[in-house]
Amino acid sequence: MPVLDPNEIMFTAFEPKVANRFIMYIDGIPSYMVKSAASPSFTDGVIKLDHINSYRKIRGKREWQNMTLNLYDPITPSGAQAVMEWARLGYESVTGRAGYSDFYKKDVTLNILGPVGDIVGEWIIKGAFVQSSNFGQYNWSTEDAINVELVLAMDYCVLNF
Repeated sequence: MPVLDPNEIMFTAFEPKVANRFIMYIDGIPSYMVKSAASPSFTDGVIKLDHINSYRKIRGKREWQNMTLNLYDPITPSGAQAVMEWARLGYESVTGRAGYSDFYKKDVTLNILGPVGDIVGEWIIKGAFVQSSNFGQYNWSTEDAINVELVLAMDYCVLNF
């Protein structure tokens, strides 16, 4: 019977990544406005290959899921205005003009930070664009800050490290 390695069964100290250590870079939106961001995620399709009375499966196309961001909406510069300026590159509601994808698609960077502010992980979100946005809710009975919810669709993502 094989002998277990003590490194496999004993606790090994490590520094975990924590949810509040990140910074996101989006052209036209200041980084301090990004309150929260979902990590990239994907789903692989499945192709079923039938053969007589059995089958086997192989991986199909990869689909990157949309990312949801929450932004603070300061009075100045306005978070809502920054989002609308990006959205207008794809469709201008006043004139009805639609834009080419080169105009409205952007590469977005999500840096994961270590405890001393060093970059320990980096996602590059390629070809991101505004799929939908919600500009918050005003309510006289609360003192909550207004947030802008932003849903980004993208072509694909790259985890650099």
